[in-house]
Amino acid sequence: MTSSFHVPYAVPTVLLAVALLLKLPTFLRAWRDPEVLATTLLLFWATAALVVIIPVNIERLNELTGVPNIAAPWAYSFLTASCATGLTMIMRWREEPSPRRRRRIRRIYWTYAGIIVALWVTFILADAPRERLYDLDTYYANTPWMREHILLYLLAHLASCLTAVHMLWKWFHEVGNPWLKTGVVLLQIGFSSGLVFDAAKLTALSARWCGADWDWLSTKAAPPFALTEAALMAVGFIVPQAGPAVRRLARDQNEYWRLRPLHRAVRAVEPATAATRFGPWIPLDLRLLQRQQRIHDALRLLNPYFDGELYRKTYAQAAHTHPETKARATAGAIAIRDAVAAYAAGRPRHTPRPAQISTHIAQDLSAISTALRRPRTLDRVRRRAAHTESVTTHA
Repeated sequence: MTSSFHVPYAVPTVLLAVALLLKLPTFLRAWRDPEVLATTLLLFWATAALVVIIPVNIERLNELTGVPNIAAPWAYSFLTASCATGLTMIMRWREEPSPRRRRRIRRIYWTYAGIIVALWVTFILADAPRERLYDLDTYYANTPWMREHILLYLLAHLASCLTAVHMLWKWFHEVGNPWLKTGVVLLQIGFSSGLVFDAAKLTALSARWCGADWDWLSTKAAPPFALTEAALMAVGFIVPQAGPAVRRLARDQNEYWRLRPLHRAVRAVEPATAATRFGPWIPLDLRLLQRQQRIHDALRLLNPYFDGELYRKTYAQAAHTHPETKARATAGAIAIRDAVAAYAAGRPRHTPRPAQISTHIAQDLSAISTALRRPRTLDRVRRRAAHTESVTTHA
């Protein structure tokens, strides 16, 4: 068997492992949260099951323990545990906390814990001396206790997939949150793939019991659906939780970069206190908060230097050709550049109600920062405003 055969196993395994690593910081912070704990356990069980069933790892485990086929109960136990956790996760999403929900979740855990114990008992009682890496299910389909061992994990998996598909189908039309709806769709496809896996395996076993050889259903047709199920389950359970966080991160990143021109423009204004320096590993939301605070502090210090007349005139000029929001941003950008220059020259102004100008500017920071990216446009608006004032004065 070439190593390329193992590539399909590696892709969902790496996907699950990455999802688990991304979830670990949240788990360490909030491990008492039942939903966080359940998600982390689900990813762990699913990752462990895939790691164990990689053929090379089956060989290593068998050699390490000296017990042929010992990888089977390990893999099937992890698979059964992930099935139980998946069902309880869906229940936590669908139903509000209640004593009934707690009882149902507890019942599922106890049932599947009993199945895991039975898997180990049947394996211990079975006589399976010959190591089988790829066709264990069909090879031992007629072996006492090993037959029950195989049927037990397949039927437990089948029951969990059927229950999950049924619950998700009923729930799909009730979901309004787009991230959660995406997760539900991915889970539906994932658990449906699990049903195809079970059907292929059970058909191959039934053929063996009838004296036929349909082993290809078990060894060739079924595994891709199991791998698809594992990958989609991981993504399906992560998307509703990670999606909003990723969206928030993207929004903060966009805002952080949008404020860069404004932050650079007011950098010459010395704050009252030294700014806290953050390292590269500090969360983006804290860096964004620092940048916003730095800008607000600078605007407060620039307050005596704002030229109210300049703001009013450039706003009136910009409003001829731009919408109100863009006109305010243009006027604010021009006023800030002028105030920074006055601050550098040490020439405070005493215009009426300067605080009102800085208040208007503080409401449009992102738009003003964007306007600062176009200095030629700002210069053109300012020249036109000055020209209009000159014409009006002479008239």
